[in-house]
Amino acid sequence: MKIFIIRHGETTSDVENKYGGDYDDHLTEKGIAQAKELAEKIANRGIEIIFSSPRIRAKETSDILKEKLNCKVQIIDDLRERNAYGILTGMEKNEAKSKFPEMVNSLSDYKYTIDGGASYEHLLERAKNTFEEICNSSHNALAVISHSGLIRCIARDILKSGELKDLADCAVIELEKNDLVFEIIKMDGVSLR
Repeated sequence: MKIFIIRHGETTSDVENKYGGDYDDHLTEKGIAQAKELAEKIANRGIEIIFSSPRIRAKETSDILKEKLNCKVQIIDDLRERNAYGILTGMEKNEAKSKFPEMVNSLSDYKYTIDGGASYEHLLERAKNTFEEICNSSHNALAVISHSGLIRCIARDILKSGELKDLADCAVIELEKNDLVFEIIKMDGVSLR
């Protein structure tokens, strides 16, 4: 089985320098162009289905890919992003740093749970269960469209590939699954620490 783990394209909160997380925003024009470029790159890879986060930015990315790949999209709620930013969600980063400097400094620890946020342990449990379910499907090739936090969690704790240094918009981690073993075939827009 081939699995393509994909991050959505650039969003409005990216360009507005806001804390994102588990909320809805749209792709920018650049994000739309990134998704179209990605669709061209993976057009002939045999992808039969796209499993997508329910967040608008992921669904917009999925819809662009679906048109080129001529496949269906299945929305899976547990592919959504972690609410890592809690009360900072949607806040401009400079404003957050001046109002909540200790909280902002604590964000460098991915396991830190901010006021109003979801724990890393909850994300990990959700990621493991959902990824296992997807990987047990009967498809020969599939794509998963999700978010930075969830993809980093999969890389770190499920694939045991280490920490991701960079995870660009529309980044792709291509996996080959044989029985219970995953092998990273290629990474595009992704680098390890």
